[in-house]
Order: sequence, then structure tokens, then C-alpha cells
Amino acid sequence: MRRLLLPIALIMLMLHSCGDTKQPKAPVREKIQLQSDILTPEVLWSMGRIGEFSVSADCQHIIYSVTDYYVDQNKGFSRIYIMNADGSNLKCLTKGKHSEYSPIFTPSGAIAFMTAKSGDMQLWEMDMQGQNRKQITDIKDGITGFKYSPDGSQIVYSAEVKIKETVADVYPDLPLSSGRINNDLMYRHWDQWVDTFSHLFIATKGNDMITNGIDILQGEPWESPVRPWGGMEQVAWTEDSRALLYCCRKKTGKDYATSTNTDIYRYDLASGQTANLTEGMMGYDLNLSVAPTGNKLAWESMERDGYEADKQRLFVMDLATGEKTDYSVGFDQNSTNLTWSADGSTIYFISDIHATDQIYELNLNSGTIRKITTGKHNFVSLAVAGDKLIGGQQSMSHPTELYSIDPKSGEFKPITHVNDNIFKQLTVAEVEERWIKTTDDKMMLTWIIYPPHFDKNKKYPTLLYCEGGPQSTVSQFWSYRWNFQQMAANGYIVVAPNRRGLPGFGQQWNEEISRDYGGQCMRDYLSAIDAMAKEPFVDENKLGAVGASFGGFSVYWLAGHHDGRFKALIAHDGMFNLDAQYLETEEMWFVNWDLGGAYWETDKPGVKESYANSPHLFVDKWTAPILVIHGGLDYRICFTQGMQAYNAAVLRGIPAEFLYFPDENHWVLKPQNGILWQRRFKNWLDTYLK
Repeated sequence: MRRLLLPIALIMLMLHSCGDTKQPKAPVREKIQLQSDILTPEVLWSMGRIGEFSVSADCQHIIYSVTDYYVDQNKGFSRIYIMNADGSNLKCLTKGKHSEYSPIFTPSGAIAFMTAKSGDMQLWEMDMQGQNRKQITDIKDGITGFKYSPDGSQIVYSAEVKIKETVADVYPDLPLSSGRINNDLMYRHWDQWVDTFSHLFIATKGNDMITNGIDILQGEPWESPVRPWGGMEQVAWTEDSRALLYCCRKKTGKDYATSTNTDIYRYDLASGQTANLTEGMMGYDLNLSVAPTGNKLAWESMERDGYEADKQRLFVMDLATGEKTDYSVGFDQNSTNLTWSADGSTIYFISDIHATDQIYELNLNSGTIRKITTGKHNFVSLAVAGDKLIGGQQSMSHPTELYSIDPKSGEFKPITHVNDNIFKQLTVAEVEERWIKTTDDKMMLTWIIYPPHFDKNKKYPTLLYCEGGPQSTVSQFWSYRWNFQQMAANGYIVVAPNRRGLPGFGQQWNEEISRDYGGQCMRDYLSAIDAMAKEPFVDENKLGAVGASFGGFSVYWLAGHHDGRFKALIAHDGMFNLDAQYLETEEMWFVNWDLGGAYWETDKPGVKESYANSPHLFVDKWTAPILVIHGGLDYRICFTQGMQAYNAAVLRGIPAEFLYFPDENHWVLKPQNGILWQRRFKNWLDTYLK
């Protein structure tokens, strides 16, 4: 469903996928010579992916990680690079055969990072030349994240701890039993069974290796960072290094599964006492940033419990008085990636506006918000570097690179060039912005992506792209699966509407989807494809619809309501049977909010209408060939949803294919699986639309 950043999840994925037997050769991207100027899945997977980055205290240097994938080995390898803040003097610091992640500059000026060199993921340090490497932690079963205190004397690290008893604990005479005993909800989450909880540990940094720390959650069945996506952006030290601030949802079982009420807590190192700083604030309170001056805390806050797509407000707290101020009142947009200026007078942040993610600034003295950047792109990360900002920028036409941004003028320029060798050989598809009128006389921004070497005098098969989330904007994102450049390179025009239920167009537009899955959002889809079908270069007899998650639901729903428009359909990880979905999913707050409640709670507003729009009720109207894709580790939308849809199509005599990945979750993350996905995707469309 709603997509957030996933630092811990990605780190664990990389750890398991690396295999780390020997250091891979130079990245393919640096030497690859393309056979054509048209993008292929193999070329897509040869691109380097920039990860986390850090700016030195003197703002003179930047370190960052890049992950390269090696398809023949079916694994990725992450390297750490260092450069001057202007992008010059680039150097790779990776020396060994193991991937290295999450690089930061420590308070003493060293470089800290994580690697699995000793077996489990541990914290290491090295100097700025990549020399004098030293292992800092030796924690049993490894760590998943870390942060240094401002004075460098303490380290907080996150690690998984076992809280619940296993079958072997209860019945020692059954050590080989694979059974699981569950007696409450949230026993599995997204793609993992909940056998452990992420806890935060504080340890003193000295000359000896750290082998254990103080569990500030005291062995309780809470988690911090909050799964599934939470990383160390949910943890912050006070500037005096005397306390730790962290996000936690102190609920278990059914209470956890039905609530988003996540609070911010303050743990005092001297007394060991914990205080709730946001008690009474009922939605998500996440992603902390303490001012360099030490007197204020900024964070992202949602107002309503159970609504994971609520407005992300920009809150600031006076740490001395506890006074809280919502600076986003009257700002009808989300606020993320909150970043303080050096003097604490300004907060820079990223916000979605009209299907792009731009950089803004909040002047705390005046309370005014100013937009800094414009353009057809997304900024996805942000840091301050003296009088400049450093940000990760991507678009539908290019993966993430780091940019230097002038906060006064809004001008920006790239300082990394990870994939330049590839892109100088590619013809990039044109991306056009169109505003299309909807059935209720509103204007909807729709991205049109044209095939490379587009000829307006020809007719092209055309795809309607259905976005997931459901409250996830069709912004200028770059994906390694739902990649618009790749779809266009296959010879298709892509129509990607920002239909009802997406952020970036005001909260009202965003909320016009909950309990109305078969309503205006679907009419918006049809408005977009119908408008484009009138163009002389669109072959109206060769239209397809594709999408994943809520986009997969959309394809299933459209399959029974498209009145012959579409000749091919592709649904990935989509909801097919909403009655079953309600009882199969894990985050119950989502279905309770978006569907109105359980299918038997017919007295609640919108419930009857929600379940009456379940796609499985309209299979008798299906006519178009459909490719169904699903992952066996998808616990958000179980693979049985895809099985039901595929079986229904076959029983109805409709051409169908079921592409099943037993080792993938709600995404497809392994290189060879990703390339297989792209090949079958293209094969299906070529079979029925060309």
C-alpha cells in the first residue's frame, strides 16, 4: 500500500543478496557498451543506485554509497565513495570483498559504516583515505542501524531481539518442529513473520569493541525504529548528548494492528527514565530532527489515528518548555525530510506539489514557507552543506544523482555522475505534462511518456498506468520495475494519470478515494485514457492497462468495467477479493480506514459500497487477456489474491498467465527475477497489443 522509505529493509535485503565471497569486478555501468540506444531490462539492472550520503562537519566532503547489481551472480554489491562537496576528486573507499553501507562522518571526523565482514552486520570506522579500518561493534546477530552522539562518546544502535517464545522454547522435545503458535494479531508484517522486535541499545564508545548495550525498551514487546520501513531517521540525540529521542508505537497484537498512534519518547541517559513527548497526538509522529542549537525538535506528524495517508504536518517543539507548533497550518501539502540550517532559524524540507517533489524552506522567525526549487523532477533526500544544500534528485528520465542546490536562487547542478556512461548512449523517452478534464469538471495532471524516436505520424499501442498506494503520487519517480522509460522503450505510449486519491494536489483530492475505490478514481483513469485515445498517434484498438498494489486492484476492477477499451491487462500484487483481503492482510488500520471496516460491519459508513466494488464480483464481465504477477512473501496482499484472479480468468476461458515469485514480497528485488518480470511484461503486451 502506501510507500515509504525503507532503510532497514533494504539493508537486510542487500545483506542477504550479496553472498560476499569475493569483491566483484568494476561496476558494469562504468564499461558497458550498448548494442542499441534503446533501454533494455539488462541495461536497467546495470545502473548504479545511489544510497545514503553524509556531509562532513566542515562541509568540504561528501561520502555516499552506490549499489551495483551483477545479474550473472544474482546479487548486489555496495561501495562507499568520497568526493569534494563540488563533486571533484572522486575516490572509491571500498577495499574488500564485502559490501559497505550507511556511511556517515563521525563527530571526530572518521567515517563510520556497516558491513558484514565478520559474519553479521557490524559497525566499522575508517579514515577519509579508506585506511585504518577498525571494527567498533561485535553484537550477537548483528545490528541494523546506528547513530553517534554529538560529543562522540555514545553510540545508539538498533538490533533485532527475541521477545516471544518459539515452539522449541515451549516444547524442548520438539526442536525440529516448524510450527508457529499465534494467539494475537500482527504475527507477520509485509514480508516477515514477527519473531523479533527492533530495539535501541546505547553503548559507550571507548577503546574496546562494543559487545552489548543498554536496551532502552527494556525487553518490552515494542519496536523502534517502527517497522516496516523505519530507520535511524526515527532516532535523534539531544545536542548535549544526555538524552535520546526515538519513535515508538507502544502497542501489541490487535491494538498494534489497528492503530497508527506512534509517539516520540525521550530517554534520559543519567536516570534511565523515559517520557512521552507527544502524548495525546493520535496519528503517526515520526522522523526526528534536532536543531543544531539544541533547543528545538522538528518532526513529521499525522493527526488522525488509523489513517496512514493523512497530511504529514511539520511540527516543532521547544525542548525546554514542551510547547508544540504546527508550522504547516494553511500549507496544504506534505512535509518530509526535515533538515535544519546551521543557525537553527530555518528548516529545509521536501514536499510534493503537482506530481513533483520540490525543496521548500520554513523561516521559523516569520513562520513563512517558501518554495526553493522547480522543475520536472523529485528530490528524495536532503542535507545542508554550508551555504548550499545537497540533495538526491531523480525523475522519470533518470535515476538518482546527488545535486548541489543554491537555497537562495533555487538553482541546482549535479555533483555525481554515476550512470553517465550509460545515459550518453541512450535515447531517452520524452515525458510530457498534460492536464486532462475529469468527469466532474476538474483538471487532472497526467504524465505522457512517448517511445524513443517517437513519430507523430505513426500510431502506437498505449498503456494506462494505474498507480499503487493508493495514496501514492505519480510523481517524477524512477523505478527499477515500473520504469516508464523501459515501458516506452518497448514501443508503447504510457499514460500515467494522477487520479483521485493522490497527494500533491491538496488534502481533499487525496482523500477522495477512501471508501470509494470503484468511484471517481476509476472514472479519472478512463478520462485519461479516453482523452489520449483521441490523439491521431494513439491506436485506440491497442490499449492496455497495467498496475501494481492498488494499481493491481485497479486493473482487476477495470477488467470488469472497461467496455471493451482494453485488449491486454497486467496486474501485480493486486487486491482481487476484498472480503478475503480484509482477513488476510496485517495492518488492519489500512483496511479499516480505506474500506470503512470489516465486510460484516454494514452499519458503518461506506462499508457496503466498498465491498460491492470488489473486482471478484465482476469476473463475468471480463473479456481482456490478463497477466497476473504475485510474490509468495507478500503478506500485505497475499498471493492467494493473485491466484484467485488467475484461476477465475482461466475458468472463464480468458487468456491468462500467472507469474509467481515464491521468494519475492510486494516488490521484485532480485536481479534475475527483475529481468524475468520485464521480459514477461513485454511478452504479454507484445502478444496482444502488437
